[in-house]
Amino acid sequence: MAFDLGATSGRAVLGTFGEDGFTFREVGRFPNQTLEIGGKYYWNVYSLYEHLLQCLSELGGKGYLIDSIGIDTWGVDFGCVGHDGSLLCLPRAYRDPYTEGVAERFFKKVPRERLYTLTGIQIMEFNTIFQMAAQDEEGCAAYRHAKHLLFMPDLLGYLLTGKKVCEYTIATTSGLVNQTTQQFDPELFESLNLSPERLLPISQPGKTVGRLRFHVAQVTGLGEVPVIAVAGHDTASAVVAVPAADENFAYLSSGTWSLMGIEVPEPVVNKQSMELNFTNEGGIEGTTRFLKNITGLWLVEQCRKQWKAKGRDYTYQEMVEMAQSAKAYPGRVNPDDPRFAHPVNMESELRNALADRGFTAPANDAEMLSCIYHSLADRYKEVLDMLQSMAPFPIAKLHVIGGGSANDLLNQWTADALGIPVVAGPTEATALGNLMVQAKAAGLVSDRWAMRRMVRESIKTTEFFPKS
Repeated sequence: MAFDLGATSGRAVLGTFGEDGFTFREVGRFPNQTLEIGGKYYWNVYSLYEHLLQCLSELGGKGYLIDSIGIDTWGVDFGCVGHDGSLLCLPRAYRDPYTEGVAERFFKKVPRERLYTLTGIQIMEFNTIFQMAAQDEEGCAAYRHAKHLLFMPDLLGYLLTGKKVCEYTIATTSGLVNQTTQQFDPELFESLNLSPERLLPISQPGKTVGRLRFHVAQVTGLGEVPVIAVAGHDTASAVVAVPAADENFAYLSSGTWSLMGIEVPEPVVNKQSMELNFTNEGGIEGTTRFLKNITGLWLVEQCRKQWKAKGRDYTYQEMVEMAQSAKAYPGRVNPDDPRFAHPVNMESELRNALADRGFTAPANDAEMLSCIYHSLADRYKEVLDMLQSMAPFPIAKLHVIGGGSANDLLNQWTADALGIPVVAGPTEATALGNLMVQAKAAGLVSDRWAMRRMVRESIKTTEFFPKS
């Protein structure tokens, strides 16, 4: 069972490995959202826990026998566990603005260049290291008195099993892991006045966290099923399921965010990677995910929400067809412009950005969509060129995975912009990677290339070739 949790929803996917190969299907879906309490934003981890129990109970009630469970989530956020084992407060959400300005104050202790050299992690204000500094500045009682700090997938695993781990891929998103030693960096702990014991020793993906607590085993009817610490960061799990046949590929995990990168044996940490704000996050089997965050379909999602409020409710397929009909509209924006991060009105902000660049305003929603999709394809080209300048191998293909891989129009425009083939699929990459790490823990697959071969043989992909 793979639980794949995102910032707006979670899902449960059941994978079966047998003589006839590998099959999978979604068996549950549930919402996730932040809670605003007193001007602070939290994750309702108790609600998530209830949803996990409900999914497991439904399978148990149908007589399913589950061999293992894995959980992956977004990165950076963490929960505070007390000396008595209780959760001291709800985990703060990375979109909480409480970290604004914290990074610049922190750089007085550890300069920006030094921090990047130590960790190889791009500087983003919501990185765990800055969240910890912010909670310390606030005098947060839960943070200051916690015995252990657990990242989100490890926290949910703890609620299910009562056992604690600190999985490698999720830990690397924190900005606290030394990119050379692959362990937490003592200098950074000291800069935070953070006792090293409060974060558990890092363990690699595939370790057994523990078995379902007795009460959970009884309530769900599943028995004491093992919970495996898979690649806990959702992008790390997604990269596991890239159906590549060799190393000469880049990947684009396409969704609200687009994450473009390559898989390398060692971190890429130099002046160029720092200036371009690329990040080095942990992958399975000691690999590094060298990547850049790109604002993805967030622009489309926000416009769609505004249009729906005005009575113009489009399906995703309708929006693709609209963009195709207006493909000649010449306007372009930079999707990563900070003005698009949290605008009050996304459509107005896009129009203002187009005006600032000297473009005629879109005449209708179709032209706006054409602008967004073309702008994303152009940005992907810019980032791929950056990657190719630093990659230790030639990039021959781009594998697009995640929900955005179902957008054939954007895939074709991306292939046209990049000048290399684009392979789309699977849309379920994160859950599949989660399942594959569980399969390796069970001895069913040998390594990541065997996992990718199994994914390639089990799902349908579509290849797009450049037309210009």
